[in-house]
Amino acid sequence: MNIIIKETKDIEPAAIIELYQANQWSSAEKPDLLYKALMNSHTLITAWEQEKLVGLGNALSDGFLVVYYPHLLVHPAYQGKGIGKLILDRFQEKYSGFHQQILVADGKAVNFYEKCGFKTAGETKSMWIYQGDDH
Repeated sequence: MNIIIKETKDIEPAAIIELYQANQWSSAEKPDLLYKALMNSHTLITAWEQEKLVGLGNALSDGFLVVYYPHLLVHPAYQGKGIGKLILDRFQEKYSGFHQQILVADGKAVNFYEKCGFKTAGETKSMWIYQGDDH
């Protein structure tokens, strides 16, 4: 398996939707909004096996102090092979000196992010107004 990590927004919408559907993410139900959101990210990191999109992560940032990582997903057939870590490593190349790197995680993703150096932020609690019904 030869995985290539790229910082690119040159991705067909269908490839993105296929990846989100494979992971059963509810944002796949809003394909136009999902594509626009990813294309407007500060950074979009992708993982490819030849021409197949097998993973991606995006970052929202002010460009100087704070970066938020809203999405990081790897196709289920490729999970557990270090691809998510490769994507996070690329983000670290770009954002390692930032004052805050923030994400919200649940389920088994919490263990993954802890292994990658993320910690619970003191006594803070994540809060949101969420339009979905899958959490």
